[in-house]
Amino acid sequence: MNACDLSAVEARRLMTSKKLSAVELTESCIARVEAVNPAVNALVAQDFDAMRRGAQKAQRAIDQGEKLGVLHGLPLCVKDMVDVTGLPTTFGSQIYTDNIANSDDAMVAQLRQEGAVVMGKTNNPEWSAGGNTRNAVYGVTANPFDVTRSAAGSSGGSAVALACGMVPLATGSDTGGSLRSPAAFCGVVGFRPTPGVVPGHSRPLGWLPMSLNGPMARTVDDAALMLSSMIRPDRRDPWTPIVEGQPTYAPEPFRHLPRHDLCSARVACTPDFGFAMTEKLIADSFNDKLKHFGHVFGTLNETHPDCLNSDDTFAIIRALGFSGHHRDLLQQHPDKVGPNVRDNVREAENYSALDVVRALTNQTKMYRHWQQFFEHHDFILAPTTTISPRDWHELYPTEIDGEPTQSYYHWLSMAYASTLAGHPSVTLPTGRDHNGLPFGLQIIGRRGSDLQTLAFARELETLFIGVEALERPKIDLNYLTHATPIRKAEGFMGFA
Repeated sequence: MNACDLSAVEARRLMTSKKLSAVELTESCIARVEAVNPAVNALVAQDFDAMRRGAQKAQRAIDQGEKLGVLHGLPLCVKDMVDVTGLPTTFGSQIYTDNIANSDDAMVAQLRQEGAVVMGKTNNPEWSAGGNTRNAVYGVTANPFDVTRSAAGSSGGSAVALACGMVPLATGSDTGGSLRSPAAFCGVVGFRPTPGVVPGHSRPLGWLPMSLNGPMARTVDDAALMLSSMIRPDRRDPWTPIVEGQPTYAPEPFRHLPRHDLCSARVACTPDFGFAMTEKLIADSFNDKLKHFGHVFGTLNETHPDCLNSDDTFAIIRALGFSGHHRDLLQQHPDKVGPNVRDNVREAENYSALDVVRALTNQTKMYRHWQQFFEHHDFILAPTTTISPRDWHELYPTEIDGEPTQSYYHWLSMAYASTLAGHPSVTLPTGRDHNGLPFGLQIIGRRGSDLQTLAFARELETLFIGVEALERPKIDLNYLTHATPIRKAEGFMGFA
């Protein structure tokens, strides 16, 4: 096994025991980027020289017996929505093509403090507005299992980098599935935490915790380890409770997840939450997988909490986020704003204050229904996405099984149900769907039970090892190294 394919936990163990050097790990990751990134375009900005210096510094600390952070020497990719000193932060927008960060985002600074070695930036759609990772700055990011297919979005670059072994850890962000959907499409782990666990210090609408940062990795233990390094007391996020200067979520337990007894778990399962337009192929794949492992739980019932008016509620609240800065950008640079952002801004202009009140009221009702539901259930299992990966030339799915979708984000409804309720949700790679492409199992826990949700997911991940229909699928490196560079493909740049 190449060093770049090691889990973060294993790589760190080998480094601290001096059986693997931080420099060796970094060089292995760089070599993998050089071999496969032309085929997928996941990493869009990098500074390998700075990364090598960081690895050398990390190795000196190991050699000198210094105290090491929990991510010491581990390569990290950062989604192109947050700042990394000296690298561009474009947000996937032509308006910010030349925007170079002069400091680290607070989250990145925290990850560095714990020892992470930043490799570079990963691709995302313009302003993360879309479930397909493509923009007019860096072009499209392809699915590593089939480079003609979408990697989903908006954290598609991070998911692809992980799947390809470019790095063991990557940042993602999630509003309605932006972190979980690409994890599902690319066969990796993505975790959307309970609001407030990871501070969102720069969220414009601070009191609406829709967009959240979260960890992405190849294993649940790795995602949990990274999450422990993202928890910090930051009063700029009103959803991050701080008591006597400390966050109420302690980071230490996430570094060694507790065991969870599957046999006592009360589990609900649903292919659609009663409202999502789930493709039959995905529903059938989900049901077939449950037949392999559903018997291990204390109880497993096909049921779901009330999600009445979810589509309308999510559409209105999402539009609020595009009513400020994005509206100004559209007015000032109409020729440099893509169709998804433009459509969201225009949609927002059609809503009234009464519409907003209706949406917030319905969200509150939904939240309370979910709390009642979780008095009788411990977890919900569901598909992460409504569809199997499609041709990346498709800006977004306009239909599912012949039925038209309502918007570019409507197909993400399996993920935004838990967003609206504010519950933690993890995507666990679970074999392949009936198209032969990665299938993501969504695991939703009680609000605030992030530790138990990850622990439950880790038990399932362990259960799936060695079971072909369930274990994490692996990419074909030979296929990627010999693939035509994606930038030569027709339609590589642009929006449509």
